[in-house]
Amino acid sequence: MMRKRVTKAVLTLVGGYVTILVVAHVWAHETVTHRPCPPTGARLLVDTNAHVMCLCRDGRVEGMFRVALGRRGLDKRIEGDGRTPLGAYPLGVARRSGRYAIFIPVGYPTQEQKRSGYIGGDIGIHGPHIGFAWLRHATVWVNWTRGCIAVATAAEAERVAAWIRMNGPTDVLVT
Repeated sequence: MMRKRVTKAVLTLVGGYVTILVVAHVWAHETVTHRPCPPTGARLLVDTNAHVMCLCRDGRVEGMFRVALGRRGLDKRIEGDGRTPLGAYPLGVARRSGRYAIFIPVGYPTQEQKRSGYIGGDIGIHGPHIGFAWLRHATVWVNWTRGCIAVATAAEAERVAAWIRMNGPTDVLVT
């Protein structure tokens, strides 16, 4: 009797996990309407309404990823507000991270924003926290970051970093 209960519980948990993975995979690959890419140059474009980041070059989308943003919304102004900054920012060199596998620094705040009183830093593009990586695309169903832009998997973050390396210095436009 006990063995049947344990087996049933395990099967229920495994079934739930598989269901989450399948739904997340399908949702992540649906066609999404997003703002068009700029006609020239290389740029990352984050459409906060669509929760999508596009790798844009010369008006073409070379990669598109669902993203999670700051848990308290947009328009970051002070450190610790849990918001994702809006605007154009330079991107730094990708580095290894103990929390997210890879972290691509975003140059927030700009000099102009600093003069206007914006404070903070350590904003970047990264994948899910390593403790939740098993959730895969479900990690971008809700906004959970402290102000960063998070893609669904470490592999996606690696792809973004490789694209940035290949296209030279570029920036991110968060709108």
